[in-house]
Amino acid sequence: MDCLLRRTYDAAALVREHPLVVSNANKRTVLELACPAGAQHGGTITVTRWRAAALPAHCELAATEVVCERGHFQYDGQDGVWHVNFADPKLFFAYGSGLLAQDELQALEHPALGAIREALLAEGQPAVTVDDTGPTPVLVAGVERRCELDTSRGLYGNAFARAPAEAVRAALRVLEPPPRSNVLAIAAPTGAPGRYRPDELYGALVTAYTGFRAARAETRGPVEIRTGFWGCGAFGGNRRAMTLLQVLAARLARIDRLRFYAFDDRGAADFAAAMADLERVLGPEQLDAVMARIDGLAYEWGQSDGN
Repeated sequence: MDCLLRRTYDAAALVREHPLVVSNANKRTVLELACPAGAQHGGTITVTRWRAAALPAHCELAATEVVCERGHFQYDGQDGVWHVNFADPKLFFAYGSGLLAQDELQALEHPALGAIREALLAEGQPAVTVDDTGPTPVLVAGVERRCELDTSRGLYGNAFARAPAEAVRAALRVLEPPPRSNVLAIAAPTGAPGRYRPDELYGALVTAYTGFRAARAETRGPVEIRTGFWGCGAFGGNRRAMTLLQVLAARLARIDRLRFYAFDDRGAADFAAAMADLERVLGPEQLDAVMARIDGLAYEWGQSDGN
């Protein structure tokens, strides 16, 4: 694995020296409550950025434990647990805006993620998860989760910016003491309506594989990846395709456990269908042959959910 960048920040100094730039009033409300005057972030944060890894030629798969759960991400601060950030190519770029999809929600609950973006830009480093060479996943280890926002109260996506401040306050729980999370930022695939092209499927697999292998490289002991329907909201990704490719990437990268949050019964059914698809295409041969069979499943792009 080729690490393009490694930085270790004192969390308190990072947030003090690279203040967040927040334009949305509701996000300012959250930050005032989660990071009140005089409060200090604790510990150190390690940031790494990685060059795209070459996929193995043969489909040699680990016996990764794959767990599907209803509901949303759970953060419990365990060592070796990494939470996927469904990132934009510009790392955490909308953290201070009125947007609140999965990427921005994670940045809101972990405010130092925005300070990392500001610090990298101040240093002249590319704050990106994709460059001209391909995907460049970014890993953030040890970032405090200062609060939890209950988006089930009609606050997800574009609805967040329109909500009254009172509704935001009522949905917010400040975490004391704040636990720490490990975040894996990988850019969600985008595409046009119609059937997935082979290069789109291949690119998504490379992105997930690189991110998962980087998490493996940065972790002593077992690795658990926590993820969901990556890129299947605002970008209109196909749930079955994105599930299958992430599970395949985890097994190729020798991840110990992949915990998949499927939201509800419909999501669990989509997950099960993707796992059945994966079993149909797997075989003990060249990975290219497996990818050709995945292409043969004729997955199609869906519609954006507008968030």
